[in-house]
Amino acid sequence: MKVIFIQDVKGKGKKGEVKEVPVGYANNFLLKNKYAVEATPGNLKQLDAQNQRIEKDKEQHLIDAQNLKEKLEALEVEVKAKSGDGGRLFGSVSTKQIVEALKEQHGIKIDKRKMELPDGIRSLGYTNVPVKLHNQVSGTLKVHVTEM
Repeated sequence: MKVIFIQDVKGKGKKGEVKEVPVGYANNFLLKNKYAVEATPGNLKQLDAQNQRIEKDKEQHLIDAQNLKEKLEALEVEVKAKSGDGGRLFGSVSTKQIVEALKEQHGIKIDKRKMELPDGIRSLGYTNVPVKLHNQVSGTLKVHVTEM
């Protein structure tokens, strides 16, 4: 019997897969527990439509990420911090502070985990911070650290 998996079933199939399984297994376990539905022409058409919608959403997400990349590269975020002699900061500027300044100054909200800045910024001046917006799109944000 052909079934379309609605949920992942360990060792048998993943969500959205169409597979041939024994009739007893399908009726007594998969269909009964709503892990799968029978692969009728109507259900296969629904699966196709759902897959197309998911593809369309992925493409839109990629386009949005590319647009955000262009917007970020044109911006400059200014962060104020206390500093000592020679332009060294007391502590460092973290990704959290950069995200808050970006939201406050430009109204753009980004997750701080998408910024690739392992140690923070420890000196005054300009720093380019890499931002991973999508698995195919990476941008750069220019951060200007000034004295308080």
